[in-house]
Amino acid sequence: MSQVTQGVLKEIVRPGSGPQVKTGNTITVHCTGNLVTPPKKFWSTKDPGQKPFTFQVGLGKVIQGWDEGCLSMHKGEVAKLTIDSKKGYGASGFPAWGYPLLS
Repeated sequence: MSQVTQGVLKEIVRPGSGPQVKTGNTITVHCTGNLVTPPKKFWSTKDPGQKPFTFQVGLGKVIQGWDEGCLSMHKGEVAKLTIDSKKGYGASGFPAWGYPLLS
């Protein structure tokens, strides 16, 4: 696992073979959100009824950790990002998905 930025770690599961993602690119990703403590999946684009997620990267349209992690990737890469709560949903959490408030 390597540090992308402070608060964002990346483990490459399968290297990509395409160009590196650049700020402003529109990308489509599959993603699964897991809590570390307690271990729990709270959302996945692979759940029934869900679709891959498309966004413009590096423009603050998603949580900061996704922007930073995805900007370190190449097209076709599969990676596991571990994102500190400060670069995720923060102290307010995301209760709709079961991501808890931080105390």
